[in-house]
Amino acid sequence: MAPIEWKPEFSVGDPAVDHEHRQLIDLVNRTAGAILERRPEADVERGFGDLLRAISAHFALEERQMREARYDALAEHKADHERLLDALRDLMDDAAGTPEASVDRLVATLEAWFADHFRVHDSRLHRRLGPHSHS
Repeated sequence: MAPIEWKPEFSVGDPAVDHEHRQLIDLVNRTAGAILERRPEADVERGFGDLLRAISAHFALEERQMREARYDALAEHKADHERLLDALRDLMDDAAGTPEASVDRLVATLEAWFADHFRVHDSRLHRRLGPHSHS
């Protein structure tokens, strides 16, 4: 499966957030590359670790912003974050299988989640928050 490419429908309309999202997609692609290139297990584990840390940090920041803004859809948005983290942990557990199948699952799962989450949850959130700090 090809790496995830940035698509216009991923944009939430905030350049700083879009940049962060592009960085997350890049980490997915680097991890997929490590699997496909059959790099040492330590490299693949490091890729998944970097990806999990970056996504978790992004989510923590976003959730803090939602709490501070008393965002009305915080629980639903946070639950969607948790679904991705659970799926990512499952993918990490399964990465020892066939490299091509592992990459297909990683890319398909995250690309589908990003497309839906960015379009539904993040675009609504960032329209509601308006201009705001991303740190």
